[in-house]
Amino acid sequence: MSRSNWSKFWVVVAREFNVRVRKRSFIVTTFLVPILMIGIMGFGIYMATNNKSTEHVAVIDKTGEYINLLKNNETYTFFSSNKTLEQYKKEGKNNPEGATVILQITDDLLENPNAIALYGYNEIPMGITSFIKEHLDEYLTDKKLLATNIPNIKQVVEESKVSISIPEYKWKKDGVRERSSGAMAGTIGLILSIISFSFVMTYGSLVMAGVLEEKKSRIMEVMVSSVRPIDMMGGKIVGIGLVGLFQMVLWIAFAIILFIIASTVAFGGIYDLSAIANMSQSDISAGIAMGMNASEFDNLQGIAQIISGYNIANLLVMFLIYFIGGYLLYSSLYAAISASMTSDEDANQYIAPISIIFLFAFYAGLGSMNNPNGSLALWCSMIPFTSPVVMLVRIPSGVPIWQQMLSVVILYLTTGGLLWLSAKIYRVGILMYGKRPSLKEMWRWLSYK
Repeated sequence: MSRSNWSKFWVVVAREFNVRVRKRSFIVTTFLVPILMIGIMGFGIYMATNNKSTEHVAVIDKTGEYINLLKNNETYTFFSSNKTLEQYKKEGKNNPEGATVILQITDDLLENPNAIALYGYNEIPMGITSFIKEHLDEYLTDKKLLATNIPNIKQVVEESKVSISIPEYKWKKDGVRERSSGAMAGTIGLILSIISFSFVMTYGSLVMAGVLEEKKSRIMEVMVSSVRPIDMMGGKIVGIGLVGLFQMVLWIAFAIILFIIASTVAFGGIYDLSAIANMSQSDISAGIAMGMNASEFDNLQGIAQIISGYNIANLLVMFLIYFIGGYLLYSSLYAAISASMTSDEDANQYIAPISIIFLFAFYAGLGSMNNPNGSLALWCSMIPFTSPVVMLVRIPSGVPIWQQMLSVVILYLTTGGLLWLSAKIYRVGILMYGKRPSLKEMWRWLSYK
């Protein structure tokens, strides 16, 4: 690329970056999305801890044995009723007692397990069924044990119950063990893959929308007189990609600030994860952690030990590598297809199969959480169309370096080839108007010089 063309390429990049960063939508999403996420999480926690009674259960217990087993809680209230099912059915939702669910027990449940049923005016919440079943199962089990007439049978059974907790460790290269968690590794990998999936889909779609908008407005006819089509396509892809990276950097900075605030509130100072993992509760002079009981503090420290065991720098670097590769791969396809079409409807028909492939990558990543070294996870982390999502799920669980490097090489070689092919389609399609080209015609464009 000559110095003149290189200069024009960066002019296009700067234009795309400046126009989109200055948009109100970018500013709103950049600052509003993290706030909304924190707000939604806080609202969910608040609702979970302040959930008030919403279901009133009328109990028609013809045996009189079970009504006292069902105690009221913050979610459900139970009351004995002498009415029949037909009466409740006739009265409907506006019955005088305000019953929303009716529980009927007609016989001894040990003798007749089918003598129980729940009725409701709407779909019955799953939690009610689980709550009732849990309490009645415990009572009926004890009753059946006592019927054996074996002395102290209940106490013997209780003392025979065993519940174990299995800590997980992994050995480092020097043989030193450290805490680990497959569930934590899968969760971290899934979060990274969701972010990558969302960004690639979002910013790839922006490339398509931008090309279509400029083509429909005929501004392309002016631009190609001074800028080569390949420079326009490359500049648009790079400019929009830099917008995504810039937004990501801002969110990482926001996360760091949030961590500093959380560390100060919890421990009375700024500590990294390694320091938190190695401190004792007696070392804390202020903060929420100072008032925790031993079990809660051990759980908190265990999480810090597990997360500190991951190579965070490597995770972030590989995330950026796969994000850039995945974005370039898919956005080049979006650019080529949108340049060949004259309407959103036509472009969406060609984009749909690509979106399905990317959705398959996301679901393959979900499936790889429980078996990150299985054949599905291995092959999908090598295929360039799925690796930007699947490999990010696998990396926290420990992927050999050679697999990571091979996956990256395949991804970027494929991306380079697709960028070259897309540029050849783009340079012809960008000035084509009228009927939608067929795949055969688009294939013929690749041979044009």
